[in-house]
This record gives sequence, structure tokens and C-alpha cells, in this order.
Amino acid sequence: MSRSDDVVDGVKQMILDGRLQAGQRLPAEKELAVTLGVSRGSLREGVHALGTLGILESRHGDGTYVTTLDPALLLAPVGFVAELQHAASAFHSVRRLLETEAAGLAALHIDDASLTRLRAALDETARALVELPLDHDRLVDADLAFHAEVARASGNPVLAALVVGLAGRGSRTRLWRGLSDEGAEDRAFVEHEAILAAVAARDPDRARLRMATHLLELEASATGVWAWRSL
Repeated sequence: MSRSDDVVDGVKQMILDGRLQAGQRLPAEKELAVTLGVSRGSLREGVHALGTLGILESRHGDGTYVTTLDPALLLAPVGFVAELQHAASAFHSVRRLLETEAAGLAALHIDDASLTRLRAALDETARALVELPLDHDRLVDADLAFHAEVARASGNPVLAALVVGLAGRGSRTRLWRGLSDEGAEDRAFVEHEAILAAVAARDPDRARLRMATHLLELEASATGVWAWRSL
């Protein structure tokens, strides 16, 4: 293990122990280097690595701070893993599990503001569907907004961050552009409506069923190798 790794592990442990809090400024470089038993060079390398991980942030002229430690920030690298695995059946299985559970939890926890945002995302999808030629980018944006809002409405920020990370813009764009069945976009819209209706009715079982069905149907309508048929 390198000395910069010692810095990464040391700062993480300080956060876990409560010696450093979210939003707190790090001690002076000399003091922190002594505390961690490393050179200033190793400390700087470790701090840079922690910045890449979303744990620390450097503010020009003001020192280095612990970030908000928001799950969405810390789990952002999951999106890269999703991009690498976008065609793998294991990836889609995990995504379906997470999004299905998120829909069920959303039905239990959603508030009026979230319902309004979900309705707005569907309205945007409806407007995009009548455009000629079809604007896939606009559809992707509306789709992302809808699924992200369902995830946020779950009330579980870690689950929401994972859903957003695993179903990012890259994978959504490929999916929507890959739809090959005539009318697949319209059917996806109808499925979104069914998900919203189940969530709005506070029916978690139906919300889970509608979300799982939607994801399977959307994948089945897309070109490429989709392993859902092997389930």
C-alpha cells in the first residue's frame, strides 16, 4: 500500500469516527500530515484521490473541505460501471430490481410535489412524441426525469443514487434509440402513465408490477442482445 493510500484510508476513518464532519474544513496541511504520519507530498496525492472520490473538495484560497457526502455524489462512479456493462444481462437485472423496489417505496412515500414533477415529465414525453421527426434527446430527458423522480420519491437517497447511476443518460439514450417495434415509444408512455397511476394510488404492489413490466417491455422492444428472455 502506498503512502497516499494511507491518506485515503486515514481521512475516511476520521470521517467514520466523527473527527471530520460533512462540510468541515480539514486541518492545516502540516498538522494533518503529522496526524496521518505521511509526507506532505503523499498527503497532497491522497487528498487529490479523495477529491476524485467525491469525499473532499478544494476551495481556491480557502483550503480543503469534506463534501456534503451526499450518496448521489459518492455513488457517481457507479455510472461509469453501468456504461461499461450496458449490454450485460446482469446489469439489467440489477437495474430492474432497484427500480422496481424504488417504485414500490415511492407509492408509500411520495408527496404532492413529487407527483407534480412526475406528471410534468409525462407531459413533456407526450409533447416529444408528437414531434416530427422524433426527437430522441427530448424523449431521453423526459424519461430520465421520470425515473429519477420515482427513485427520489422512494425516500431512500442511497437507492435513488444507485438508480440514477445505473440508468444514466448513456444507457437511456441507447435504449430509446434502439426501439425497433412500431409504436414502442407510445407504449412506453402508456406504461409510464400506469406507473404514475399506481404510485399516486399509494399501491406499492401494483407500482412494483408496473415498473417491472415497463422495463421488461422496453428492453424487449430495443435492438441488440437483451438477456431478459432467459429469465
